[in-house]
Amino acid sequence: MPMRLEDKQALVAEVNAVAAKAYSAIAAEYRGLTVEQITNLRVKARNGGVWLKVVKNTLAKKAIAGTEFECLKDALRGPLILAFSKEDPGAAARVVKDFIKDNELLIVKALALSGKLLPASDLDRLAKMPTREQAIAMLMGVMQAPITKFVRTLAEPHAKLVRTVAAVRDQKQAA
Repeated sequence: MPMRLEDKQALVAEVNAVAAKAYSAIAAEYRGLTVEQITNLRVKARNGGVWLKVVKNTLAKKAIAGTEFECLKDALRGPLILAFSKEDPGAAARVVKDFIKDNELLIVKALALSGKLLPASDLDRLAKMPTREQAIAMLMGVMQAPITKFVRTLAEPHAKLVRTVAAVRDQKQAA
């Protein structure tokens, strides 16, 4: 059943709104997947903070126009499903990568991150990007390292003195 003009406009507006706030996008060909498999992918995407939708290519091209994902325009060919990361840049890549382990029929055609088109082979690299919490933890570890080392350096002369006194005590007790 063909979509009415109002439905098409609403879909374009919805995709555009999601694309304007998303961190990364993935276009993947879903040819050969069953309805049940696509439903499972949608459930995984929803749980992973990923917006996932099957959109006609002409409507998708109009929807991503004016966003940083406009670079995907040339890659939109064939039956594609669009996945946008809403929470962190690697969320969509992690969901798609996990789904591909069990369903090899899903083929990634293009990735976009920060307005740059990436080849499909960069899916693993994008999936390994840390989440916001992981990135903050790594940053805090880097910030804390010099202070920790400084405190250890300050404490070392006292610890060495205590070890020396203990060694002298043990030597006297042995004699």
